[in-house]
Amino acid sequence: MSWLTKIEIDASLAYKNKFIDSYTWHQALWQCFPGRSSQKRSFLTRVDETSHGFIAWILSLDKPIRPSWCPEEGWAIKEISPGFLNHRWYAFNLKANPTKAIMQKPAVVAPAIDGQIRLTRGKRVPLTKREDLKAWLERKAAQGGFKIVETIPLDIGPMAESYFSRGEQKAYHGSIQFRGVLEVTNKEVFEKTYYSGIGSAKAFGYGLLLLAPVSLN
Repeated sequence: MSWLTKIEIDASLAYKNKFIDSYTWHQALWQCFPGRSSQKRSFLTRVDETSHGFIAWILSLDKPIRPSWCPEEGWAIKEISPGFLNHRWYAFNLKANPTKAIMQKPAVVAPAIDGQIRLTRGKRVPLTKREDLKAWLERKAAQGGFKIVETIPLDIGPMAESYFSRGEQKAYHGSIQFRGVLEVTNKEVFEKTYYSGIGSAKAFGYGLLLLAPVSLN
């Protein structure tokens, strides 16, 4: 049993509750699972800004509880049917944080047997070029039990920088929205991908696949 929850609140209510960045939203959506803040996160989220407020999505294996800050009319929850992931094709909408690691020389290098300097994995930086973003998505698809349908145009939105503060730490994520049609190639792997998400920064609202079954016959 799993659940897809949609939360709609207006901008004034969001700002009243100080939902000002991805980290404060991260904390707010944890309130949908009371008593579990110390446990490992077992759900995916996504927050989209609209012309008059915000829409937040939660994909979870446990049924969430409406938090006190969410008005009753802004709360919609739907149980995902067992057969929902049995289709072959889906229109998808993915908000992701595509990155790559910059390789660098270590500050201190121990003598190598073959005399070669070893590179170490450095910080991660966002991908911005369309060809790099498309290649990133195709790699994730191959790993995740699906492929992108080439005959349907793939829409790749511009990168949006999402800044946040966590205590004294300040950082940002590069947010990219992908929209297109996918074909499932391995149902078992695809189901795991659907519930575990795609890419990095999942705790901050990235990696959730919004799906709608389509027919290409």
